Parts: sequence; structure tokens; C-alpha cells
Amino acid sequence: MLEIEGLDCRYGKVRAVRDLTLEVREGELVTLIGANGAGKTTTLKAISGILRPAAGRIAFDGEDITRASARAILAKGIAHCPEGRHVFPYMSVQENLDMGCYLRRDPGGIARDLRKVFERFPVLEERRRQMAGTLSGGEQQMLAIGRALMSRPRLMLFDEPSLGLAPNLVETTFEIIAEIRAQGVTVLMVEQNAYAALELCDRSYLLESGAVTLTGSGAELLDNPHVKEAYLGG
Repeated sequence: MLEIEGLDCRYGKVRAVRDLTLEVREGELVTLIGANGAGKTTTLKAISGILRPAAGRIAFDGEDITRASARAILAKGIAHCPEGRHVFPYMSVQENLDMGCYLRRDPGGIARDLRKVFERFPVLEERRRQMAGTLSGGEQQMLAIGRALMSRPRLMLFDEPSLGLAPNLVETTFEIIAEIRAQGVTVLMVEQNAYAALELCDRSYLLESGAVTLTGSGAELLDNPHVKEAYLGG
């Protein structure tokens, strides 16, 4: 479904991602793990069109999207749930969800998907007229996920979905992501909590200093001595 070959991304003279190659097959849940500054978020930004790569190729369903706009990439079925949630704070919950489907032209389908979001996150329906910036961190995460789902994605990019959440909400968030995957949405997830990410995923890529240094199933990386020592606390 998603193929990346030789990806290079830069911020000025800083090479944040270098010669990165990975794939995500349809129906998979794939994770990117690694330390802060390893290039994980940059990779997601390149996929979703927020950042223009310096070199390399990104293909979705065999179509080159390397130079496509963020709008065009969203229209093709790739939704990005960014780090730190980034809801529109001065817009209501309902208006935030409406922003998730602004490219769609199927009122009936939008209404059905809105009902599904409210069934998954009842608190959002209760607070649909409330300003998004007044929600708790966990509620904003629910809203960010709901907004992404309103685009009816085939591939969802999650960037640090557990970041800043209370411990009791972290497990719930991962359960939601697993449920989304079980319902047929392919997932590529960046997650600082390496243990939880590897427990959840089919396959994972370890990024270090902007490059892939290790790949394998979640179970294989959980059992890898380097991953254990550097990212799982021994």
C-alpha cells in the first residue's frame, strides 16, 4: 500500500532523514520507534505532504505522491493524526469534526461516519458545542482521532498518540487504535512508548539518527538485545 524508497528530508542544512526505505502493507499496523530526534515525525510529515522531501520516492497504491500537496494526499485516503493533538482550540468539537471531512461531498456518508465517531467517543457528542481548547488532554486526543476518521481514511498516520496522556488513558488510546485497525484501516504509528508499540504492531522499524537500523516483527524487536538495552530499559 505505502512504499518509501531512499527518502531524504532536511531542515535547512540539517539532514533529519537519510536514505530511508520502508513499506506498509494493506491491513497492517506498522510502528516507527526510536529516540527523540531520530526522524520519526519528519517521516510522517513527508508522507502526509506537510514537508517536501529533498530526495527519494513515496508511493501510495503504486502512485507516486512524493510531490503531491497535503490536500491531494488527504483526498487519496491518508489521514494524519499529529503529535500534540493540534485541535482547533477556538472551534467547537462539531466544527473540528466538520474540518475532518471538508473534502467529502457525500452528506449521507458524512452523517453515518459522524454517528460512528459519537458512538466510539460519547463524550464528544455530549460536548459537541464546547470549544475544543477547553477539553482535557484525553478528550482532545479523542477529537483528533475522530477528526481524522471523518476523512474516511484507508491509511492513518498516528504521531505519538500517548504523548502527555494520563496513564489510565494511554491503554485506552492503544485499544482505540487496535480497534480502528481491526475495522480495516491500515495504520502507521510513531510512538515513544516502544514497549507498547511493539506489543501492538505487526512490524516495526527502528530509526536512529534519521536512518532505519533494524526492522522486524514486534516480537522480534522486543527480543532484540539492542532494542532491549536502548529502548526497553534492559
